[in-house]
Amino acid sequence: MLHATQHADLPGGELDSALRGGPFHVALRAAIAARGLPLQRVQHHLSRHGVKVGVTSLSYWQQGARRPQRPESLRAVRALEEILQLPDESLIRLLAEPDRHPGSGRGSARSYRSLVEASAVLDRLRAELGRPADGGLHTLGHHECVRIGARRELAAREAHHIVRAHRDGVDGFLVVHQGDPGCAPRDMRVRALENCRTGRVRFDQETGVLVAELLFGTRLRAGDTFLFRYAVEDGTAETAREYLRGFDAPGGQYALQVRFDAAALPVRCHRFTQHSPAAPRGGRHELPVTAPHHCVHVVEPRIRPGIVGIAWDWQR
Repeated sequence: MLHATQHADLPGGELDSALRGGPFHVALRAAIAARGLPLQRVQHHLSRHGVKVGVTSLSYWQQGARRPQRPESLRAVRALEEILQLPDESLIRLLAEPDRHPGSGRGSARSYRSLVEASAVLDRLRAELGRPADGGLHTLGHHECVRIGARRELAAREAHHIVRAHRDGVDGFLVVHQGDPGCAPRDMRVRALENCRTGRVRFDQETGVLVAELLFGTRLRAGDTFLFRYAVEDGTAETAREYLRGFDAPGGQYALQVRFDAAALPVRCHRFTQHSPAAPRGGRHELPVTAPHHCVHVVEPRIRPGIVGIAWDWQR
């Protein structure tokens, strides 16, 4: 049995180095490995401390896909210090420092694991709403504007779609939004702006994925075109460092604009592409922040399957 009231001497090597220099997820992973505890046992010990954390969240934390930020999560981190027999504040202090790629000096990107798990959650939420992955619409044009607030958070995004039905009977569209680490999807809001209304909404707290039906109020026939606009109000997470959009099928034009609050301007921005979540990022190109509008943008004349995004760095 693990005696949580005892603090073991720190071993040399990886754990000692990780606790000194971080980042948080590396230190947590090393501490769990040093104690030889499966995540289910870690979760059990946390529950005995009166803290409820899912195994999925623990996995995200030690993989660097998410960082503990909410009060309940920070309580869990303090309990972990005791459970894993670590000095007080050894993990908590690392949360004050942003996770970084080794040697890069840049904020961490979404991991392959987090993207895959979000995809699995999306499949489940689609099934709950009875909406197939193929929504019956072909994209002719997709324009997005993402707004970054004064706290460096993803405050909101607005999307304008031009689509063509490729089968009869299409009556809506499924909005998909994934917030940044620490987000609260239950507090997000989807607003129908033009030629649609909001239907059922589902979300998953662990991955930050939210889906919402947009209902057109009419059934399209194959070949019909349709235009609609909607917005997602977020603002529930901490610092945003990137925005990306994945495409499963080829289509028309995609334009992405990121607008920054004048009180929170990044030091640099760049576009990137990925052929798949497992592929390395390429297509990097620096993007100057335009004045006086404080925004950057990318335009893809033809959508190809894969990922397109914009990332940025903040002044420390």
